[in-house]
Amino acid sequence: MAHVSRRRSLVPAMTVALALTALLGPAAGGAAAVASPDGVRSVPAATADDRAVVAGLERYAHPLRSTEPGGPADDLRAFGRMTRGADIVGIGEASHGSKDVFAVKERLFRQLAEHEGFSAYAMEISWSAADRLNTYLRTGEGDVRQIMRDEFQDGYSLLNTEELAHLFSWMREHNRNGGRRLRIVGLDYSDAGPEQYDRILTWAERSEPALLPELRRRYAALRALPTGVATRMAAYNALPLAEKQMMAKDAEAAYQLLSKAGKQDPWVLQEARVLSHMAAEYTVDWSDPAQAKAASRLRDRTMAETAVWWQRRTGERIAVSAHDGHVSYETVMPAAYPVTMGADLRELAGRKYLAVGTSLYGGDYRARTATGGEGTYSVGPAAPGSNEYTLGKVRHRDFYVDLRAAGRDPVVNGWLTTARPTFVIPGRYPNEPSPPLALGRAFDVVVHLHHVRASVPVAPAQ
Repeated sequence: MAHVSRRRSLVPAMTVALALTALLGPAAGGAAAVASPDGVRSVPAATADDRAVVAGLERYAHPLRSTEPGGPADDLRAFGRMTRGADIVGIGEASHGSKDVFAVKERLFRQLAEHEGFSAYAMEISWSAADRLNTYLRTGEGDVRQIMRDEFQDGYSLLNTEELAHLFSWMREHNRNGGRRLRIVGLDYSDAGPEQYDRILTWAERSEPALLPELRRRYAALRALPTGVATRMAAYNALPLAEKQMMAKDAEAAYQLLSKAGKQDPWVLQEARVLSHMAAEYTVDWSDPAQAKAASRLRDRTMAETAVWWQRRTGERIAVSAHDGHVSYETVMPAAYPVTMGADLRELAGRKYLAVGTSLYGGDYRARTATGGEGTYSVGPAAPGSNEYTLGKVRHRDFYVDLRAAGRDPVVNGWLTTARPTFVIPGRYPNEPSPPLALGRAFDVVVHLHHVRASVPVAPAQ
């Protein structure tokens, strides 16, 4: 199958490309399905070749009552049991732009938070954005949608959705009602707000004042970038390479200074480490395939290390929300992504990491165009021979299945370990046909949705 090339020249800012690297995997192709008035796509009849596989999957499939959060959650008890023994659960998304994918992920996280002791939702957002959201989750101060408008710009704009606003609002209510405190963890590092530098400098002034002049000098150029996420990212990207290289050198020097100080704070060190990674990314020449590949490799590794760092620092369980192409154990783009975050998490956490993928038979999704605009597009119905085509024959409309258990059936195992075309929908349009992926080698659990709708953007401020 064809792979989407990394056409960085088509993207006006390197930072857009960086924030979207999770989204640039091969996409599902094919004509849009013809839907009935209620949006339900028809499912082709099973053939003799795959009836045994479908029968085997059905023995382990658990139907979902709904994709919408709220209401009874008895249908998710089995899902909770599947995650036991794991401290880190990756919850993927086949599309970054589908309402029902976001909604079912909220249902899954609610189950984990309310019944399985999970306390954090890690996302492909900046550390700074997560800090602002955590203030809201802790205190209720501010307007969550305004925070999202402020922080989810440029390459992060596909996350500025009503579905995620609903999740954050529920997390705030959970915290307000006195449950285990829930937090957001920012895994990404395409941007850093001024408060991040201020926290480091405030700590140094209080705990290691001798470091303060040098830290101020090292962070001066970064702190001088303009306010506003999109404005700041564009201004940073427009700087001469030599200037960006000096900023990266300074950010790394600041991190090393803090890491060797007599007094240390692990949270301050983490913030400084994020800044160093961010500055290094802005020196990447994305038109050079070798540099782009190395940067993508570092990003997945760093996201995995951040999740593991948080889990070990707090001792609590964490859900890692990211694209299917990140949480999976195997890559669908080996030329651009040689090793996934999921593979790194398995290496770092062993069997304490569990990978959950999402799958869809067809529907709609939002995506960014190569010039930075956004649109709504359709995908499916799943083509014969694809993983979704077979999953669509299971008698449940929406369901989840433990692939580890289903794989004990030799017939099902043969199907699970064979690579087939799979919907891995990028956040950019146009995109190319679906890549081959063996579900049983990529995930431990798969949540399959028959039809998805496009996500709903948060409305602009009035």
